[in-house]
Amino acid sequence: MKKQRLDNVAFELTHKQDEFGLMQPITDLFSVVVDEKAEIESITPMSLVDKQEFVGDIRDMKGLLATPTLKDMHNHLDKTYMTLGWRGTLPVGSLKERLAAEANELPLLAASTKDRASKMIDSMMRRGVNHIRTHVNIDPYIGLKNLEGVLEAVDKYQDKMTFDIIAFPQHGLLRDGMDQLMREALRNGATMVGGLDPGGIDNAVEKSLYEVMNLATAFDKDVDIHLHDRGHLGTYTYSTWLDLVEENNYQGRSAISHGFSLGDVTEPEQDELITRIVENKMSIMSTIPYGQKKAFPPIDKIRAASGEVYLGCDGFFDSWSSYVSSDLIEKVNNYCQLTGKITEMGISDTIDLVTRGRKVYQKDQSPWLKVGEKANIIFTESASTAELIARLPQKRTLLLNGHWVEPVIIK
Repeated sequence: MKKQRLDNVAFELTHKQDEFGLMQPITDLFSVVVDEKAEIESITPMSLVDKQEFVGDIRDMKGLLATPTLKDMHNHLDKTYMTLGWRGTLPVGSLKERLAAEANELPLLAASTKDRASKMIDSMMRRGVNHIRTHVNIDPYIGLKNLEGVLEAVDKYQDKMTFDIIAFPQHGLLRDGMDQLMREALRNGATMVGGLDPGGIDNAVEKSLYEVMNLATAFDKDVDIHLHDRGHLGTYTYSTWLDLVEENNYQGRSAISHGFSLGDVTEPEQDELITRIVENKMSIMSTIPYGQKKAFPPIDKIRAASGEVYLGCDGFFDSWSSYVSSDLIEKVNNYCQLTGKITEMGISDTIDLVTRGRKVYQKDQSPWLKVGEKANIIFTESASTAELIARLPQKRTLLLNGHWVEPVIIK
C-alpha cells in the first residue's frame, strides 16, 4: 500500500452559538497522512502543511466532513433473502411461531448462505460499516452449514472489515445435540457464544444461562444473549446472568441484545439493574424496532449512567421483516425521532451508538481521529454529524483500513 496524504479534510472541533441562539458546528481543515501500513501517521492543520514534495499519493478531499466508520453490533448475515428476489414475510402470532416458520426454510436457504451474506455485507460496507457482529444459526436443522457459508463470505472482506461471529442457538440451547453443535461451532470459526430467551424459549432460565457460561468459560469466549422476554421474566434473566458474570469474573465480556424488559419495570427496579449492568461492564445491543417506542430499553438512562449501548441493523429483507435497511445511520435517525432529539448537539451526541462508543467531539477540541490508529473514515458533504444523521446522505466516500471505497448509491 502506498503512502497517502489527504488534504482539506474537515473535522468538527466544537460548537458556537449563532445570532439566533442556535448551536452551530465549528470545523477546521486538516491534512491527514496515511502510512504504508494503513495507519494514521500525522494530522496537521492545513495552514501548517509543509508544501515540500510528498512521496506518495496526494488526494484533495475538498472540505468533505470526516466522521468515524460504523460498527453494526447486532446482525444476522445468514438470514437475508438478498440475491433471491422478492419474498414477503409470513405473518405470525408469536416468537415461537416465527421460529417455526424460519425452521421450515432453513434447509432451503443454507446452500446460498455465502452469496446472501456477501450481498448483505457489501450493502452495509458501502454505507460506512467496517465491523459487523453477526449471530449465525447453529441448530439441529442445518448443523454448521450457515456458519460455513458466513465464514466464506466474510473472508472476502477481511482487508477492509472486522467481524464477530456468534454461535447462535436460534431454536433453543437445551435441545438434544445442541451442546455438541455449539462446541463444534466454537472450534470451527465462531468467535463468541450466543443465547436466546432462556425463559421463553428454553423454559429454564438458570439451566440455559449456566450452559451459556459453561461454553464461554470452556472456550474463553465473549457472550451475547438475545433477550426478548418481557416484564419480570426478562429482568429476572438479566439478574441471573449478572450473578453468573460476577461469580465467573466475566466483567466486560458479555452483552444483552434487545433486552426489552428493562423498559417494562418500575424506576427503582430499572435503577438497580442499570447499576449492576454498568458495574459489570455489560453492553446493551439494541435495534430500535419500527413502530415500537416502548420495545427497547431506556437507552438514554443507561448512557447517562455511563453504560454501553450500541445499535445494529438486525436482520433485513428476511423471514422476520419485508423491509430493507442496511444503514446504521438510519437507525440513529430513528432513535433521535422516537426520543425527540432535534437540536444540533442532541442529534450529534448519538453518533457513538453506531461507532461503538467513538465520539466526534473531543474535550480538548482536537480531531476525533488519532495518530497510530487504522485509517477508517467516512467522508460526506455534510456540514456536521447532526446533518449526517438527520439527512442521511447516501453519497459516502469511505476509507476502510486504508482502502478506498468510492460512493455508490445503494438501491
